[in-house]
Amino acid sequence: MQPRILVVDDSAVVRQALGLILGRAGMAVQTANDPLIALDKMRRERPDAIVLDVEMPRMDGLTFLERVMAEDPIPVVVCSGLAGPGTEVALHALEAGAIDVVTKPRLGVKGFLEGSAERIVHVVGAAVHARVARRLPRGAPRRARADAPRPRPVAIRETTHKVVVVGASTGGTEALRQLLEAMPPDAPGIAIVQHMPEVFTAQFAKRLHGTCRIEVKEAERNDRLVSGRALIAPGNHHLLVRRTGALYSVDVQDGPPVSRHRPSVDVLFRSAAEAAGSNAVGAILTGMGDDGAAGMAELKAAGAHTIAQDEATCVVFGMPREAIARGGVDEVLPLPRIAQAILRWAS
Repeated sequence: MQPRILVVDDSAVVRQALGLILGRAGMAVQTANDPLIALDKMRRERPDAIVLDVEMPRMDGLTFLERVMAEDPIPVVVCSGLAGPGTEVALHALEAGAIDVVTKPRLGVKGFLEGSAERIVHVVGAAVHARVARRLPRGAPRRARADAPRPRPVAIRETTHKVVVVGASTGGTEALRQLLEAMPPDAPGIAIVQHMPEVFTAQFAKRLHGTCRIEVKEAERNDRLVSGRALIAPGNHHLLVRRTGALYSVDVQDGPPVSRHRPSVDVLFRSAAEAAGSNAVGAILTGMGDDGAAGMAELKAAGAHTIAQDEATCVVFGMPREAIARGGVDEVLPLPRIAQAILRWAS
């Protein structure tokens, strides 16, 4: 059966171009020029995925996205000129539940879409197979956690002899938020690769820093991996773990893509296997493709403990599935249990 895609955009040029691109890829495409028309079409035939603009009449795209995720979650790819890397709009879209964000230019949109057809088909194809959960709109009241309010650490008190390395892709922004918010102030140092465009990672780290009990920052060369700190690979740069005596730090490097990605989870995991060996804990989270699978096998062979997110809690089970298939995983766990497992093995 053909995947059913609903394109919601007030530009006739965009609707036509996306219809042709996705149609050639074997998808059945319907279009709507504003969210209210889209809602009416969705009641008559539920799509498998939605491609959504932000600037539209009668209801903006982000309000529509929050409504969809609260009422009947459907995978959404945001395609907007406002959703550039690192922008509030792009972050809001991901936080509200969007699977991915495609930035389109203000001018030359049709040519851009046709030139980016392969990426668009790839992203929308991944969205069709993604699992999305119901979410409260941003600003809606949430149940307070038992440990709230959570004081932030005054300072990072000690270097760590354990290293945690984490890799994620599609769906990873929300998975990482849940994982890092569960970490206590004295959690071991964490190095993270999330497939994300350049510039975007600094704002993502800043958002997480505001909600977590540990420090979260975009990694810089020679940053120490110490207790109470998580370092996120900057977009378009590889992140590596280094060891000097008993201390760990990170290196940020240029270089060709590895496993089709820069930053690459494989690069991070391989460096941790070499630098930390049995002092490392590796976790591979939701994502499409196989980046991290080879590196996780090397981590396990070096004596590290390795964990994969289970299929039921993944948005896309591609990366964990590949790591499991290659024999590199010690434990397969639902997302809410991964932080506890990391802390247990790192203690």
